[in-house]
Amino acid sequence: MAEVLSQSQIDALLNSLQGTEEQIEEIEKKENETKYRKYDFYSPKKFTKDKLKILKSIFDNYSRIAGSQISSLFRTSSELSVITVEEQRYYEFGNALVDNDILTVVNVTLPNHSKNPPLLINASMTLMLSLIDRMLGGMGDDNNVSESYTYTEIEMALYRRVIQYIIGALKDSWSSYINLEFELSRLEENPSMFQEIGVDETIVIVVLDVEMSECTGRLNICIPGSLLMNIFEIMDKRKHSAMGDEANSLDNKLEIMNSIKASDLMVRAKVGESVITLDDVYNLHVGDVVNLNAPKDSDVQLYVEGQPWFKGQLGVHKRNVAVKIEDMVDKGNYQAGEN
Repeated sequence: MAEVLSQSQIDALLNSLQGTEEQIEEIEKKENETKYRKYDFYSPKKFTKDKLKILKSIFDNYSRIAGSQISSLFRTSSELSVITVEEQRYYEFGNALVDNDILTVVNVTLPNHSKNPPLLINASMTLMLSLIDRMLGGMGDDNNVSESYTYTEIEMALYRRVIQYIIGALKDSWSSYINLEFELSRLEENPSMFQEIGVDETIVIVVLDVEMSECTGRLNICIPGSLLMNIFEIMDKRKHSAMGDEANSLDNKLEIMNSIKASDLMVRAKVGESVITLDDVYNLHVGDVVNLNAPKDSDVQLYVEGQPWFKGQLGVHKRNVAVKIEDMVDKGNYQAGEN
């Protein structure tokens, strides 16, 4: 016999169906709602998208340089790529580190020799242990590393050697924009004790993904905001200075051209030429005629500072002998016969 539902059971079933429809409508409304990104007015962004694009371009170049160095030095195929370039607060970067992470403190020297906070590099443990293993002749394919693993003293000495290769590629990647010097200061084994950057200070985090045939890892580069602001200030000054130099060069060019236009130049007209002996010159008298070997209607050559420039016809202007310019001289086919 089929079970007969009571009125209360029927009402409960209808309410559950009605509730499901309402939930579906709420989900559809949430999907159609416009999503807005929260903006912290208490700590506004200091760097524009254009500045962050410049940084991405710099570290794209760094990825190519460092990737080729790792491939050649450690005899393995590697590829680096920029995952993100993001402005944060230092405490966000510090909270993401664990106790056994190593912070590489790098001093950066700017062209104006101003004092700036250091740049920080954090490399994932699997990546560094793989590179250290390959440096010692191993395969670098042991990825089973415990989360509580700490570096030994020998590994720390090798870590310093490996990280110096990674730091060395930074100078070349920045060289197209500004000349910076990067020098390894120390290795900080306790990231929570590092206090040279304030917890609320603005920083820019550059995350690089490192893919090798044996393992994968990440490089996190922390650039303090005050350091970046000084770098961009120097770059902007050089840009404006270059624009000013270009304007000054145009002014100098006009000044030079105006000065040249006011210069005095010697202009000579050559009617013809003849070759005679010294005896003929000795016997010349008033009234003698010298043959110039040119027809009477032939062109007259005009020389400017000894160089042929024009040709024309001989005539008279205001009772003075003059030459009417008719054409330019083809200097490529002309062989100078004067001077």
